[in-house]
Amino acid sequence: MAVDSPSQSVAKAAGDSVARGRSRGTGTPRRAAKRSLSTHWYAWAMVAPVVIVIGVIIGYPLVRGIYLSFTDANERNVARSIGVNEIPASYEFIGLDNYKDAITGSQFLGTLGWTIVWTVSCVALTFVLGLGLANILNRKIAGRSVYRMLLVLPWAVPGFVSVFAWRFLYDERRGILNQVLAGGGIDAVPWLNDPTWAKFSVIAVNVWLGVPFMMVALLGGLQSIPGELYEAAEMDGASAWQRFRHITLPGLRSVSTTVILLSTIWTFNMFPVIFLLTRGGPGEATQILVTQAYKFSFEVSPRDFAQSSTWGVLILVLLMVFAAFYQRVLRKQGEVW
Repeated sequence: MAVDSPSQSVAKAAGDSVARGRSRGTGTPRRAAKRSLSTHWYAWAMVAPVVIVIGVIIGYPLVRGIYLSFTDANERNVARSIGVNEIPASYEFIGLDNYKDAITGSQFLGTLGWTIVWTVSCVALTFVLGLGLANILNRKIAGRSVYRMLLVLPWAVPGFVSVFAWRFLYDERRGILNQVLAGGGIDAVPWLNDPTWAKFSVIAVNVWLGVPFMMVALLGGLQSIPGELYEAAEMDGASAWQRFRHITLPGLRSVSTTVILLSTIWTFNMFPVIFLLTRGGPGEATQILVTQAYKFSFEVSPRDFAQSSTWGVLILVLLMVFAAFYQRVLRKQGEVW
């Protein structure tokens, strides 16, 4: 009786393994999907309600908005009811005309420019302040728990409450800030009535609201860095800056990439701060893309639903492009996100 050599035995075993894999249906996506459904039916059943709800709440408005962006829909030609009379929709499909008008128009480009400045300024300041506070609170200092609670407080208060409080502080005649300045012999500052001061004001409020989230996330990242690395670096004579540069920043890279991406998306679409504090004013000085899209749909007359949908789709495309570019940069740097 012939006995297989070791190499023949390995080859035969590998062939049998491949044959078994094929016999299980892993070679075709359809069979793999059926097998996954039959094996993990309970997980699919648990996920299905969430998927359905998200599809109804987000999917339908998204598809509807994309469709309206290709039409000339406005307040005068959409379906509406006047008393007992039902007036059918009369808007028409116009293709890419809305996108062409938006991209080539000065209003969109001007608003986009300020939106980028607003987003970059807020995210940069929020990250720097959050990182600084996280480093302070990561040390053993007296009353550390109290400081953490106080610094998280702006995040716990509803956003609209915080914005209204800041609006009272910014009041030109009765605001506390101008009263303090008047006590020092300084003239009142038109915080919300001057275009330049209004931009500084909205950035300050958004940074104040965003620092707690950034601080908590970065503090968690700092606490995950092994203390032995700092001890070894200190024994080797590394300065505080060297320890921060070569240990802290690399250790926070994975956390930082995530919070910067999330903060960018949130800030880019930060509707409450702009709308409740300045309503895009004075004039159009603080208008960002999302508040301008709202204005098209609810404030101008006649309300321009097509233009509002067009701006909304452009906002989505811009954020998707940014997220894809950001992920590509991270992959080049060796980060998996």
